[in-house]
Amino acid sequence: MPTTPRVALVTGAGSGIGLAAAQALLRHGYRVVLAGRRLDPLEQAIAGAAAAPGQALAVTADVSDEASVVALFQRTREVFGRLDLLFNNAGTGAPAIPLEDLTLAQWRAVVDINLTGAFLCTREAIRLMKAQTPRGGRIINNGSISAHAPRPNSAPYTATKHAISGLTKSTSLDGRRHDIACSQIDIGNAATELAAKMATGVPQANGSIAVEPLMDVAHVASAIVYMADLPLDANVQFMTLMATKMPYVGRG
Repeated sequence: MPTTPRVALVTGAGSGIGLAAAQALLRHGYRVVLAGRRLDPLEQAIAGAAAAPGQALAVTADVSDEASVVALFQRTREVFGRLDLLFNNAGTGAPAIPLEDLTLAQWRAVVDINLTGAFLCTREAIRLMKAQTPRGGRIINNGSISAHAPRPNSAPYTATKHAISGLTKSTSLDGRRHDIACSQIDIGNAATELAAKMATGVPQANGSIAVEPLMDVAHVASAIVYMADLPLDANVQFMTLMATKMPYVGRG
């Protein structure tokens, strides 16, 4: 590992995949900025990782709000001086209702967080990474199995995750000249509170309800650490990490 601890920023770090990733990075020696809408879960995450004094910073932020994102990255620079890793993890979904029943407000709420939020964080990360010394860094986007195959009644979420794949490719291309690498991890059925319903049965493409297998979210955290630890001349462009027997290959 580098002699100087690297700095990571994780959005949506108060729960689920973001929590697991932030804590894994802290335990791996990173200095970590944990961002989320509520302060208490962020501080609990830091305490749960037994972070050393000054190793972690909790910042309340709304990724769908431009001023909030700009302030988040300014705070990161002020406290840690640089940024080596951004994990664009914050996300949300709309109610699982027929597409024709979705309101514009429900659509926009998902787009604003999942897509616009990732864009705003990516923009600010690039601005910081290309200006720092040594320059460069890595951005990892949390995609989804839905970036490849949708679930029933998931149009806003699925559309944004397909768009994240385009953002990943464009960031990877445009970041080259600044020594910035960009990756995407597509996760299927990690055992978090959000995915708990999989264990009791969820709608399938053929109209049935079926229980789906889950995997330990710790595997996702380990994958994030692996991707983050690569030198900037190597990159995991896309990774799919899923519960082995979930209905993805051959879904429907």
